[in-house]
Amino acid sequence: MFVFKKILILLLLLPALSASAQNEPSVADTWQMFRGNAEQTGVVAGRLPEDPEVLWTFQASDVIESSPAIANGVVYVGSLDGFLYAIDFETGELKWKIEAEDQIKSSPLVRDGRVFFGDEIGRFHAVDAGTGARIWSFLAGGGITSSANYYEGRVLFGAYDNNLYCLSATDGALQWQVETEGYVHSSPAIVDGAVLSTGCDGFLRITDIADGHERQRIEIGDYVAGSPAVRDGQVFFGTFGNQVCAASLAQNQIVWRYEHPKRKFPYYSSAAVTKEVVIIGGRDKLVHALDPADGKELWTFSAGAKVEASPVVVSDQVIVATARGKIFILNIETGAALWQFDTGSGVVSSPGFAAGRFVIGSDDGILYCFGSKQE
Repeated sequence: MFVFKKILILLLLLPALSASAQNEPSVADTWQMFRGNAEQTGVVAGRLPEDPEVLWTFQASDVIESSPAIANGVVYVGSLDGFLYAIDFETGELKWKIEAEDQIKSSPLVRDGRVFFGDEIGRFHAVDAGTGARIWSFLAGGGITSSANYYEGRVLFGAYDNNLYCLSATDGALQWQVETEGYVHSSPAIVDGAVLSTGCDGFLRITDIADGHERQRIEIGDYVAGSPAVRDGQVFFGTFGNQVCAASLAQNQIVWRYEHPKRKFPYYSSAAVTKEVVIIGGRDKLVHALDPADGKELWTFSAGAKVEASPVVVSDQVIVATARGKIFILNIETGAALWQFDTGSGVVSSPGFAAGRFVIGSDDGILYCFGSKQE
């Protein structure tokens, strides 16, 4: 009888426990897409080692600008040599590679046993995650630097033919396309059944995924290369007008703009956004931490070179990398450097994090995996 009562209590509590668990971040063992999640926040639960070491390296034959995806013990990354590589996450050994039709700058998306990515000729590919076998492809009208996002059986990405595309993840059939007034370089974010995209036409567009109709349009006034990050109804991004902006979806307008008082340089990096802070790298050689409520500066970190790669927040630490090849781990509250590593080459690739390790590519074609050898 006592056991029966305990089971009954647990069953009654299960819905509440389940809802509570959904609100708590879990330790990540995958990084399936650029920026780590559909909202493109670049934030993940987990813990970095106190003194990360190089666990392995993998050599591609050209620059790695693509940011890695990690799923089921495999790292997927593209290179300007035109290959997508699948690499064992534990050993760094090549599992397979597949050649695209041109350079690969976009970051892969891994979903439902498939890897999705675009190349610079405009071919969007779906391949088997286990073998690299081609499943389908779709030809856009311009190069694809934008990384794909996923929603209920559909993949979404932008292209240099000024279009935002929505395809069936199953067979690549075109569901809809929306023409903008400029290149769509950045990767789209997804929230509440809508895709949010920024581009070179100076607008933030909120498009319904079901049918491609435009729900909202917010004027930015400048080119945007980075991807929008969405949190708590606000959208954060840097511009080529030397500003970091926050747009309110409810108010349908820009609610604050931040500009450094002295250094006037564009932002290519995408923002990482938590409840307490917005972190973004600039071509002004600084990493900026801003208050998400009003855009006021909380701290800056002098990186010594422009920051094109997008930062990743792992709990209370931030991984950033510079165009001169230095990788830093910063304290999220103060911006103090806790660790650094010099690759000896430039870094545009943004890090991917999973299972206590992070992976990042460099301009000399080396993919690095950092972690603890004490695991």
